[in-house]
Amino acid sequence: MNQTIQRSKPTLRRRFGRLLLFCVGLYLLICTGCVAFQRRLIYFPPIFHPEQVDQLAQSAKLERWKTPTGQAIGMKRLSPGQPAEGRVLIVYGNGSCATACAHYADVIQDVAAFDVFILEYPGYADRPGSPSQKSLFRAADEAFQLLATNGPIYLVGESLGTGVAAYLAGTYPERVAGVVLLGAYNRLTDVAQAHMPLLPVHLLLVDRFPSEDYLRNYHGPVGVLVAGEDQVVPEKFGCRLYDKYAGPKRLWEFPQGNHGTVMMQPPEVWKQIVVFWQANQQAPKRE
Repeated sequence: MNQTIQRSKPTLRRRFGRLLLFCVGLYLLICTGCVAFQRRLIYFPPIFHPEQVDQLAQSAKLERWKTPTGQAIGMKRLSPGQPAEGRVLIVYGNGSCATACAHYADVIQDVAAFDVFILEYPGYADRPGSPSQKSLFRAADEAFQLLATNGPIYLVGESLGTGVAAYLAGTYPERVAGVVLLGAYNRLTDVAQAHMPLLPVHLLLVDRFPSEDYLRNYHGPVGVLVAGEDQVVPEKFGCRLYDKYAGPKRLWEFPQGNHGTVMMQPPEVWKQIVVFWQANQQAPKRE
């Protein structure tokens, strides 16, 4: 009987060792898959034909925003009252597109005489290219440089786009008069880690969008809107960004809101945002 027990111990060890090797292999396979397909997990670009985009733009009362060479880079709607008091550049979340952001132009122009511009990301709608942090930042740089400098420039970022807005504010701190971030985060890596707690996301993620790092170089007014029931970007990440920002700031909290509703604010809230911007804005640098 003792011999049977002694023989079973090596067998159990071998089985445990095989199970351990299988689990480690499966874990490494999952990590490899996350590295290979991570951008498919971050970006969800809607794809349209140019004719569809034109129809959507017409119904939303938007027009194509083009470079001097004629390349379409987004949408715009100029203020009905000219000259405009400023320009607003909108950078949207991962599953949106420029024509889907017409509601921002509606509500912003309801409270202020601003020209509204909406950046289209590479690979979204009918814009050529593929989305990545590098391509989004490159497109944002190009778009920002096209904005007139004879008045204040404000940035509006939602969800994923809050990282793009933070990048622009930190890159052009003297030209940005104010920022508002809806569904914001301090770092995309922290959000991804919360969704995948068993994976070493901080080591695997390539597109990191470290908003708090970019905002260290900016000193103008930053508004942050968070929702208590946000399951996509939990409010704690927007609060972390808010807490670490050292400049003029204001936090809007919506305890019953979610990731979708926090983007859909009424004119009353946008009046507060514009007043906050204008009360704290820094004079833009002219080039």
